[in-house]
Amino acid sequence: MTADVWLPYPPEEIDGLPDGPRYLFWNGDDDGGQEYPADPADCAVYVVPYMKPYELRTRPLPLMTGLDVIQTLTAGVDDILPALPSLRPGVRLCNARGVHETSTAELALTLILASLRGVPDFVRGQEQGSWRFGLHPALADRSVLIVGYGSIGAAIEDRLLPFEVGRVSRVARSARTTERGPVHPLTDLPTLLPDADVVIIATPLTDATRGLVNGDFLSRMKDGALLVNIARGAVVDTKALLTELENGRLTAALDVTDPEPLPETHPLWHAPGVLISPHVGGASSAFAPRAERLLVAQLTRYTAGEPLKNVVATSGP
Repeated sequence: MTADVWLPYPPEEIDGLPDGPRYLFWNGDDDGGQEYPADPADCAVYVVPYMKPYELRTRPLPLMTGLDVIQTLTAGVDDILPALPSLRPGVRLCNARGVHETSTAELALTLILASLRGVPDFVRGQEQGSWRFGLHPALADRSVLIVGYGSIGAAIEDRLLPFEVGRVSRVARSARTTERGPVHPLTDLPTLLPDADVVIIATPLTDATRGLVNGDFLSRMKDGALLVNIARGAVVDTKALLTELENGRLTAALDVTDPEPLPETHPLWHAPGVLISPHVGGASSAFAPRAERLLVAQLTRYTAGEPLKNVVATSGP
């Protein structure tokens, strides 16, 4: 194994990398025209820089004629998938399953609790020296619907249960059974939405889920329900959501938006009943150690010729 592996972290900072490949540091920075660390044609494994602009992350791909593996550090790969048809056949695309569950599930609970218990209004009151006492709904006894029951959806349920929620319903692309109960198919949403007090969107962005949360979806949610999106902004129809927020029928907590970043003048910023965080679901101290463990495990498999984990797509016919 003499091929190059491009890492978004200095290789000397990652303990346990297997011997064999030549590890090179490239994190996509373009401040002053950072040169590639070596000829991209010699790169066999490309670890995509995290949270960099799309143009920078994908820029070296057309030059990587010897590429075997693309490893993202994101759970979703919707931004990288369009690049696969231009690559040589057999390039495996792997996501970061196992890296973001802890941090994203933690933020989902933060957004839910903050929204239900009125924390944004408390913050505004503190800024004005105003004591804003009031009765707010608890998470306890609420009915929760998780749309997108993969590893992140399951991690969210892990954290919901200690709060004594009344019921958790689960929805994924297709039906299945888990130790905690049934997972319903997407086609069951019309019958599940009217009973949910909190609807959490945790689904990947695909052709089937783009715009899934549209006017019809929102109209089926019960009055006063909370929509929480920690998936991708484009899963939700922003215009339809704005209508429901402005008439006061629904509330929302959004870690992702469409468009993103949200322009300063966008009406969503000031819509009633909305809490917005700037796509920080995975951006916590929990990220780096889990990302490094994933890279070491994947590269150990790669150098040993063992099957990789988290392969979500392969280029070619």
